[in-house]
Amino acid sequence: MKVILQKDIKTLGRKGAVVEVSEGYARNYLIKNKLVVEATAENMNVLKSQQGALMKRKERDFEEAKKLAEVMKKITLKFTVKAGEGGRLFGSVTAKDIAEKLNDEHKIEVDKKKVMLEDAIKTAGVTEVEVKLYEGVNTKIKVQIVTE
Repeated sequence: MKVILQKDIKTLGRKGAVVEVSEGYARNYLIKNKLVVEATAENMNVLKSQQGALMKRKERDFEEAKKLAEVMKKITLKFTVKAGEGGRLFGSVTAKDIAEKLNDEHKIEVDKKKVMLEDAIKTAGVTEVEVKLYEGVNTKIKVQIVTE
């Protein structure tokens, strides 16, 4: 029996995939638990329209991410921190700090996991930090550390 997955199922595939399963498995488990719908002509048309809308949304999000990347290239975040001898900071500037400062100062929400910082910044100066905005769209921002 052909069915359309309504949710990601580890053994069968991702949401929206059309798969062949045994009739008993489909009727007794998958359909009963609303994990799939039968792949009728009507349901296939609904699936195609949903996939079309999803593709348009992904294109729009990609274009917005590219525009945001251009804006973010010009951003320099300035952190003022205390430092000891040799310019070593007391504490450090982390990806979480960078994400919060972007949100506070520029109203740009970025998940801290998307800020590609190998190690926390522990020295004064200017550092370029890569930020992943969307699949295939990355940008770099400048982070300036100034000591008190």
